[in-house]
Amino acid sequence: MADLTGKKTLSLQTNRGVEQDELKVPLEQLREAGATVTVASQENGEIQSLVGDWDLGETFPVDQKISDVNESEYDLLLLPGGTLNADTLRLDEDAQKIAKAFASSGRPIASICHGPWLLVQTGLVDGKTLTSYESIKVDVVNAGGTWWMSP
Repeated sequence: MADLTGKKTLSLQTNRGVEQDELKVPLEQLREAGATVTVASQENGEIQSLVGDWDLGETFPVDQKISDVNESEYDLLLLPGGTLNADTLRLDEDAQKIAKAFASSGRPIASICHGPWLLVQTGLVDGKTLTSYESIKVDVVNAGGTWWMSP
């Protein structure tokens, strides 16, 4: 991975339902590469992750509420998946504003598995090529995006 020293990443997820490894692994790798990562959620406290959208996983501390985020301070937006997480997050008006601000400024958005639901909801996939969990392929295509899966 590239050296990300001095780069700031914002990770958005709800307090319950994010897929454990879709949050844990990117956080670890980003931090190992030198990035500062802020974990933002709808409420302060902890995030209860899930494994396979069902079993309880690890908990992660919340650094900041989504409603208090100043998105202009960040270089990268991370949207982990998890069906429950992504379905709830896509309806969060503050998360929608943040995603739109990142897209309009050209800053990168890393979206995992069901994470693209927020991008679909906000109209940000039109004309874009992206991948996701296969069950939201139709959502991506219907929103004007091109769905791609690695061979």
